[in-house]
Amino acid sequence: MTVTIRAAGPADIATILGFVRELAAFEREPDAVVATEPMLAEALFGERPAAEAVIAERDGAPVGFALFFANFSTWTGRRGLYLEDLYVSPAARGGGVGKALLIHLAGIARDRGWARFEWSVLDWNRPAVEFYRAMGAQAMDEWTVQRVSGEALERLAGR
Repeated sequence: MTVTIRAAGPADIATILGFVRELAAFEREPDAVVATEPMLAEALFGERPAAEAVIAERDGAPVGFALFFANFSTWTGRRGLYLEDLYVSPAARGGGVGKALLIHLAGIARDRGWARFEWSVLDWNRPAVEFYRAMGAQAMDEWTVQRVSGEALERLAGR
């Protein structure tokens, strides 16, 4: 069974949101998704898209997706590809779908002349960490992600 990767289109919004919800449940945050189909449609296909997505299919059926956007490095003076979400449905895991998605995204970064391909992974997700290492990814252990959201964001913006 061959895996194909294609750019997501507006008709894929429900599928993408379904995968996002499955990913949130896997990451032990099933109630954290507040995105709606209209929100994702605007973010991906609106006047000023914030991100892009690709769909992985096997025999014409969606089995995974990746959502990404451009970031920027002042050190390289070039954009990079930041992978926000990569998800493969449980039944399709171990069949090369994740690898096909990463290869496809690396090709996008290369073809666009972007300098980097980065993402975050939960430290407890050992299978994902090991998979990424096998694909050539290097941990940036000296860096930690910082986030301000919700009430903390409101307080910070009010200063």
